[in-house]
Amino acid sequence: MAEFPSKVNTRTSSPAQGGGAVVSTLSPDLGFVRSSLGALMLLQLVLGLLVWALIADTPYHLYPSYGWVMFVAVFLWLVTIIFFVLYLFQLHLKLYMVPWPLVLMVFNVGATVLYITAFITCSASVELTSLKGTRPYNQRAAASFFSCLVMIAYGVSAFFSFQAWRGAGSNAATSQMAGGYS
Repeated sequence: MAEFPSKVNTRTSSPAQGGGAVVSTLSPDLGFVRSSLGALMLLQLVLGLLVWALIADTPYHLYPSYGWVMFVAVFLWLVTIIFFVLYLFQLHLKLYMVPWPLVLMVFNVGATVLYITAFITCSASVELTSLKGTRPYNQRAAASFFSCLVMIAYGVSAFFSFQAWRGAGSNAATSQMAGGYS
């Protein structure tokens, strides 16, 4: 017990100049953009934008089926932007109490299911709502194609999110603190 004070190292510090307030700046993590998760999110954003822009340029409001496709495309596009910004600026690390690998996995699985329904709805409605060879027909057919690609991109993201959530040989705490992307 007499050895205790000699084993303890202490350091003192003074508060920062200027009132002690610490200002942190947000800097983008470019490594995230080069990761598989970042690249897939960028792909989802670009393809999702194509889907809803192609549908929005047609008189979709006349057909309820395209209202559903627009809802799915715009909603998931906006949520993907939010997740992309959270990961790009590493804000998910500041919200450490949220299980981000699980949240991303649930989101990607849900997005895949929603895009499956949107793809089927969009594809089934093309011939019923447009004359073959017209501009709306071509746009809706292209939107069906891109909705299929977005569906596949969300499915691949769901697979990678599942692997990150499972931990791939590590425990959940290290997977969460590592950011969940590789």
